[in-house]
Amino acid sequence: MLSIALAGKPNAGKSTFYTAATMAEVDVANYPFTTIDANRGVSYVRTDCPCLERDERCNADDCEDGKRYVPIELIDVAGLVPGAHEGKGLGNQFLDELTNADVIINVIDASGGTNAKGEPVDIGEHDPLEDIDFVEEEMDLWLADIVARNWESVERKSRSPDFDIDEALADMLSGFGASPTQIATVLRDLDYPEDPIQWEDEHREALARDVRQRTKPIVVAANKIDVAPQENVEELLELDKPVIPTTAEGELALRRAADNDLVDYDPGDEALEIGDGVSDAQREALEGLADTMAEWDGTGVQSALDYAVYDLLDHLTAYPVEDAAKWSDGSGNVLPDAFLLPDGATPVDLAYTVHSDIGDGYLHAVDAKSGRDVGEDYELTEGDVIKIVSTN
Repeated sequence: MLSIALAGKPNAGKSTFYTAATMAEVDVANYPFTTIDANRGVSYVRTDCPCLERDERCNADDCEDGKRYVPIELIDVAGLVPGAHEGKGLGNQFLDELTNADVIINVIDASGGTNAKGEPVDIGEHDPLEDIDFVEEEMDLWLADIVARNWESVERKSRSPDFDIDEALADMLSGFGASPTQIATVLRDLDYPEDPIQWEDEHREALARDVRQRTKPIVVAANKIDVAPQENVEELLELDKPVIPTTAEGELALRRAADNDLVDYDPGDEALEIGDGVSDAQREALEGLADTMAEWDGTGVQSALDYAVYDLLDHLTAYPVEDAAKWSDGSGNVLPDAFLLPDGATPVDLAYTVHSDIGDGYLHAVDAKSGRDVGEDYELTEGDVIKIVSTN
């Protein structure tokens, strides 16, 4: 399962974002370090279900009238403060939790209502632009420190006649999620001494920054847009990096209202329909939220998750079935499963994702939409429905 980590300074709204996206109860308070131990839960990315191409909707648990929700892991960890890479605050604990994440959502307080340490200040007093560079810098310096502390092992290996720096660095950074291919790509673009003994801190920092950018891409969730000055959000959107306007508090309110049948709303909808059973105060609050959603195309929580997986990680959704004509499993359930795979994945990759035995016994695959056989080198596309024929 893909893993998304929520990063950011304390009190930016990470735990509210996490609660809204998972509906798991966690501590949410207006002071730094509410989160001590990492919260881990299941959230979902949203896509169009292939059942929209048929006369009837499927009966999958994670499909809401053609809105398909695919599970991912979401991690909410302790907030960063300046000097986190040196262990200040709960920095090392926070940063270590990022090791296994595939992508990062940097939740910032777009209102400027919290300072660099996460302490409440007047709206607009703090510049939220500082919170974007700050998180990236702490992550880069943290990894640079890991590289520096383990560099002696690379120097030892360099004395061997069959030394390969690509392999040595891939071995050292494998725990961070860096693949040999990514290391090779980084080194092609890096200017560095051939002998690791001659590397300086600047070389190791450059290596760390590039590896972090490739292995832990970041999308910014500009949170608290419902109270943020308009110019703050517009300035953030002008940055040359992905920024999603977000109101985690608004999303949480909608999710709870929907659970109580007060509104008609599914995560990721750009609008809501207010029911008849709301009080005047509730209607006023929901109408205000509806105005915010109209301005920013929704609450942004689902959009941030979707962008992280489908855009930054460049993944797609594929649907394995047993019956190519009915798009069902052996029990007649239509489109029961959905899997996230990287762009360029093949039916063989899908087979192994379903189960290693199915991958080992792979024979061929059928595109259920066209009814035609597809080769094992066929590259899957978003929404493909695939029948896998296997000996197992």
